[in-house]
Amino acid sequence: MKILLVDDDEYLRDMYTIKFTQNGHTVQVADGALKALSILRQVSDFDVILLDMIMPGMTGVDLLQKIQEEFPGLKSKRIVLSNQGQPEDIEEATEAGAVGYIIKAQCIPSEVLKKVEAIYNK
Repeated sequence: MKILLVDDDEYLRDMYTIKFTQNGHTVQVADGALKALSILRQVSDFDVILLDMIMPGMTGVDLLQKIQEEFPGLKSKRIVLSNQGQPEDIEEATEAGAVGYIIKAQCIPSEVLKKVEAIYNK
């Protein structure tokens, strides 16, 4: 899988990048939504966009909506990876285009990897 990982937490970006690359996946990182959009304007062939909900400047839901608007034919599966796990958060993200929602606090990195692979392979 080719993954765009969007999270403002450098430690988490590095940790997930290592876990995914160790398992044969390619990861490009963005430290926020604006950087993610900039990357997508240049390269849009990601299999998965894995994004956080809470980021400075633009939320994950805002990013999902902007991706829908700007890249209507984008085939990338959008998966939220966040500590925000209220039912209304999940519903809002799903309505904005997310096909999966993983709560960071409930999963170790290897479980996140397995869940992302399972969602991608659906």
